[in-house]
Amino acid sequence: MKKLAVCFTEKAEHIIDRINEEGAKKGIEPVGVCISPDEGVDEWTRSNFAAGNVLIFVCATGIAVRALSHLPKDKLSDCPVIVIDDNATFVIPILSGHAGGANKLAAVLADLIGAIPVITTATDVNDAFSVDTFAAENRLRILDRSAIKKISVKSIEEKKITLSIKDYPPDEPVDIIVADDTDRECSLLLKPKEYTVGIGMKKNRDKDDVEAFFLRTLKECNIDHSDVYAICTIDVKEDEKAVNNLRDKYRIPVLSFDSALLEKADGDFSSSAFVKDTVGVDNVCERAAILGAGVRSELVMKKKAEDGMTIAIAKRGNLWGRFM
Repeated sequence: MKKLAVCFTEKAEHIIDRINEEGAKKGIEPVGVCISPDEGVDEWTRSNFAAGNVLIFVCATGIAVRALSHLPKDKLSDCPVIVIDDNATFVIPILSGHAGGANKLAAVLADLIGAIPVITTATDVNDAFSVDTFAAENRLRILDRSAIKKISVKSIEEKKITLSIKDYPPDEPVDIIVADDTDRECSLLLKPKEYTVGIGMKKNRDKDDVEAFFLRTLKECNIDHSDVYAICTIDVKEDEKAVNNLRDKYRIPVLSFDSALLEKADGDFSSSAFVKDTVGVDNVCERAAILGAGVRSELVMKKKAEDGMTIAIAKRGNLWGRFM
């Protein structure tokens, strides 16, 4: 996700400059800054919120709250929003602290400018287990978001949280089971994301067209975007705006591979002499999807081409390597 800041004073602009100067020393990507946006702060917020960017308001919290009016929809998909006051005293995450990582980013920004991170989420202030953070960090799909509150309350009250992995649930009910599916009683099922999507495209392809193609293909395969583990492509395409749009808007990591590695992908793939001459490998989408899916993976949808875009979908074969 891109980090974008909006401010209205020279003092606030200097705060972003400090963040970028100190961040550069630590290899942190810079924050883009807009001073008093011509289109107005409400429109700036709407357009960048829809794109899934990290929004940083260097101003009064009230300005940010009013600009965000009616935009937040879902704690698991809303973009991260942070407020920094005009004296750089406090850094306050106000939206998507867990799933979007705003709490962690606020701590990083505060450290860069010597400010105080103001964290208000109950699990954090009580140093308690956060199931939505656990799911986001391990790329697990939350199937029943209403259960998050139940588990969080139990955690805050310092009651034991029980978690079971796949084939080893205990006889008694547990709080969380990490599995593809289960017939055991639990409060919340966390499911490893099953699919990788390989994408190829002509240079500078329109991001809206690519997004529509991506969503339409997933719908045809009865796959929700929240079940996509990674978007996979060739390295020369990883900075395409259309690819970054999918990454930011749907919070799906991008995995890229060079042509030599793609050539080594194991499988029976379609071949294009034109693609070979252009990027050095005869197929991007199928090979990238398989490499991103890992060992024992398989294509569940072979190459589909449309108007300068290609897409393929693989099902991951080793979902449990990091848990077992």
